[in-house]
Amino acid sequence: MNEPVTVLGLGPMGHAIASAYVAAGHPTTTWNRTATRPTPAGATRLPDATAAVSASGTVVVCLLDYDAARSVLTPLAGTLRGRVVVNVTSGSPDAARSMAAWTSDHEIPYADGAIMTPATTIGTTAATILHSGHPTTALAPLGGTHTYLGADPGRAAAFDVALLDIFWTSVTGVAHAFAMARSENITATELAPLANGIADLLPVVIDDHSARLAKGDHAGTFSNLHSAAAGMAHIIETAEARGIDAGVMRAAHALVRAAVDAGHGTDGVSRLTVELEAARHVS
Repeated sequence: MNEPVTVLGLGPMGHAIASAYVAAGHPTTTWNRTATRPTPAGATRLPDATAAVSASGTVVVCLLDYDAARSVLTPLAGTLRGRVVVNVTSGSPDAARSMAAWTSDHEIPYADGAIMTPATTIGTTAATILHSGHPTTALAPLGGTHTYLGADPGRAAAFDVALLDIFWTSVTGVAHAFAMARSENITATELAPLANGIADLLPVVIDDHSARLAKGDHAGTFSNLHSAAAGMAHIIETAEARGIDAGVMRAAHALVRAAVDAGHGTDGVSRLTVELEAARHVS
């Protein structure tokens, strides 16, 4: 029989995780602070967190944030000793390392995970899951691609926040673009096919950007920061003329202008990463 697993947290992702363990044949115990959350079919729901943790050698934590995870786990320190805790709660690398330090103090093996795909992918080949800290195969039943990133417990969270930076910056850009288009009587349906074409450029930009950073070559062969600054200025002008907030683009424009003012106007956008790193070291 497969090893028993306990899942703490039954939000959409926690529910999907528990369902995947059930489907993979693991005796699955669940707990959730709010009793109204539904229990996955085939899982055992216990009202007491201590009893739920006691049921399994592996405890998967999927809560709102690290503060919530710490508030649940702290009273359970004695019960958790010797059990593997796999925390797939989203948070910062520093929060992950702090949690790992706490678990180490209480002799609790700790893996910190990051699930990079929606709850609907869990248990399918489309799932992408990262983890670091304590090596574990406990996430294998969740399906898809699994990558162990090493002993540093903050490494998975570092990948997570970097990748979500791309996602949320892009999503807010989409929302802003549709607002601008609608202010010019361009419907979302009209813009969407062309917007998808713009989105198709991102993989090219990502590959070129990473290659240039690896080589330290930031020459603006096809486009440079001078032209980027000009294009951003047009967006700001148009948005603000329509009463649409352009704060995000103004921040991006200020970053580009600073690089231009520093003498890097003929470089490509990969120079911006170097400038952000330089500013971090100065501050």
